[in-house]
Amino acid sequence: MNPDTKPVHKLVHAARRDSTVPRTVDASAQVSAGHSFWVQLPRPFFALAPMEDVTDAAFRALIARYASSDVPRVFYTEFTSADGLVFADEHGQARLRAKLAFMPAERPIVAQLFTAHPERMEQAAARVAELGFDGVDINMGCPDRTVEKQGSGASLMKNPVLARELIRAARQGAPHLPVSVKTRIGYSKDSEMEHWLGELLAEKPAALAVHLRTRAEMSDVPAHWEWMSRAVAVRDTVSPETRIMGNGDVRDLSDARQKASETGADGIMLGRAVFGNPWLFSDRAQLPTQEERIAALIEHIKLFQEKLSGLVSEAVMKRHFKAYIHGWHGAAELRARLMETEGLDAALVILSEMQE
Repeated sequence: MNPDTKPVHKLVHAARRDSTVPRTVDASAQVSAGHSFWVQLPRPFFALAPMEDVTDAAFRALIARYASSDVPRVFYTEFTSADGLVFADEHGQARLRAKLAFMPAERPIVAQLFTAHPERMEQAAARVAELGFDGVDINMGCPDRTVEKQGSGASLMKNPVLARELIRAARQGAPHLPVSVKTRIGYSKDSEMEHWLGELLAEKPAALAVHLRTRAEMSDVPAHWEWMSRAVAVRDTVSPETRIMGNGDVRDLSDARQKASETGADGIMLGRAVFGNPWLFSDRAQLPTQEERIAALIEHIKLFQEKLSGLVSEAVMKRHFKAYIHGWHGAAELRARLMETEGLDAALVILSEMQE
C-alpha cells in the first residue's frame, strides 16, 4: 500500500481507547516533566542506536571522545534486561552495571531496557534513575527469538495493551525521567504501522525511534524511508509533543540531515554507520587515515580492557577489527593476524608494531 494514501483519522480513534489499560500514572502530567532534554535538542538531532555488544561502555566512551560539541546527539546503551536488573545474582549484576556504565561526555544518555513484565520494568526504571541516566527507553523491536519468546522486543507489536502498560510502568518507576520507545513499522506488514504507532503515541512518550523495516524483514531489505513522513503525520495527529526519529540504512550525518529534511523527522538514529567509525558525530569531511584507524582501534581496545575486562568476553572486540582495519594495502593481512590472536594484549602488540 502507498504510505501516502492511507487515512490518519482511523488512528486517532484507536489512540483514544485508553480504557483497555488502567492508568497508574497520568501520562499528560508526565509529558512536561519527562521531556526535558528531548525538547531542548536542536533539530535535527542524531542518536546512537542501541546495539548489543557494539555500543558498549568502551565504544560509547570512544565515540564521545571524538564527537563534536556542535553536533546535537543522544547516546543509547546496549539493550539491557530489566528482569536481570531486578533478579540477577552478584556476578550478573556486575555485568549489567558494566553495560550501563557511562561517562559525563556521553550525556544525554538513555538506558534501553526490555521485559514483558510491567512490575519489573518499574523496578528497573527506578534503578536506571538511581544510576543517573537522562532517560529510559523501551525496546519494542528486537527480532531475537529468545527475546521474543519472553514476550518482549518485537513480540510487543502483537500485544499493544502490554506495550502501553510497560510505558506506564517505566514512568511509575522513574517519574522524573523521559520515557521513550524504539520499535519497527510493524511485525509482518508495513500496513500495521499506523495502528501500532498510534497505540504507542497515545501514551505520550518523550521520543519514538522507528526502524523502518518490519520484524519479518529483519535487516534483509532496504529501509522503507518512504514511510517516514507518514509516521511523522501519525505523531502530529496523536502526540505532537513527542520527538520522532527514523532509523535504518543511514550512512553518515550528511545522509541523516537529508533524510530529516525530506521526511520531517525530528531526529535520525544511526546504527551500522558507527562500525569502525568513532568519528561518526565529529562531522569531519575527510575519511580517517590508516594511522588514525590503527590509533583509534588501540584506544578502543584499551577502553574495553579498562571498563569490561573480566565481565565481557574479549572475543566481542574481534567484530571491530574488520571495521577498523580496511582500505589500504596490507589491511587484509593485518586483519587476519588480529583475528588469530588469543587475547587483546596480543592484538595491542601487533597494532603497536604498525605504529613504529
